[in-house]
Amino acid sequence: MKLARLNRLFNPESSRLLDVAVDHGFFGERSFVTGIEDMRAVVTTLVAAGPDAVQLTLGQARHLQAVAGKQKPALVLRTDVANVYGRPLDSHIFSHHVPHAIEEAVRLDAAAVCVNLMQLPGRPEIREACIRSIMALREQATRYAMPLMIEPLVMRGEESEGYGVDGDIEKILTLVRQAVELGADLIKADPADDITQYHRVIEVAGDVPVLVRGGGRVDDRTLLERTVAVLEQGARGIVYGRNIIQHDDPAAITRALMAVLHQGATVDEALQILTQESAR
Repeated sequence: MKLARLNRLFNPESSRLLDVAVDHGFFGERSFVTGIEDMRAVVTTLVAAGPDAVQLTLGQARHLQAVAGKQKPALVLRTDVANVYGRPLDSHIFSHHVPHAIEEAVRLDAAAVCVNLMQLPGRPEIREACIRSIMALREQATRYAMPLMIEPLVMRGEESEGYGVDGDIEKILTLVRQAVELGADLIKADPADDITQYHRVIEVAGDVPVLVRGGGRVDDRTLLERTVAVLEQGARGIVYGRNIIQHDDPAAITRALMAVLHQGATVDEALQILTQESAR
């Protein structure tokens, strides 16, 4: 049943979630692979650090699920692939979901699946492709009681230069609400430019938990300050990728973030944890 899978994701004491995204190789952008060339080693490091979940692709999920024992992160399975991150972009832009993705998720013992809902300037056909994927996945997710995480991505920029994240709160609100209307069980959304307004995203999502994306690399203090801020605004967790897997010490930053989420650590306390862990 769906609740059983959701219960595997969220910490029972804090009711929060840290999902480490390591699905970047799926998108065909060379810079995304930096730090995750050896996926077996990356997954081994993350399992030891103990986040609540690890987000992987169909071809890499085996590295997590081959780990013996009960105490390991839950699997979140990425179910779609797109080529919107190139700089410059390809001449043809696409977004497709994996055939039979929900059945694959069941076979891999995933606790949830993740799919994009992208809004690109001047490219409504990409949003349409995402909506078609979501509707197809939603039908199968309901059949197999698989939680569906929808990732609303409001993007800006020109095709010649590549797309980046648009932090306009009004655009984020609109796309998050569409994701909820399409049947999201979980929302993975960008932080807004003005974090103090992020409670509005939580409000528009209603009873659907909102997890905040990490985006591009930032320094440790900025990352931790932003994490504390979105939690104070009502977010139920975070989904960070490059800020963990491209960190000098992925295990240490994972433990520092877990302390913030589940133990209520302050930014300074988390930085101290990070320093102590890195010194080991």
